[in-house]
Amino acid sequence: MSEATIYNWKAKYGGLEVSEAKRLRSLEDENAKLKRLLADAMLDNAALKDLLTKKW
Repeated sequence: MSEATIYNWKAKYGGLEVSEAKRLRSLEDENAKLKRLLADAMLDNAALKDLLTKKW
């Protein structure tokens, strides 16, 4: 590990307890999952709009 990595880690997690760091990690994972779900829903929405605007 480089010194820069350790410095960044300490800046992010330095004041946290282990349980708080675990909770932060789980929240970050959940946030990433929700962002993927939102992106999928937006793509589905855009596809439906394109389908509805076509002239048959």
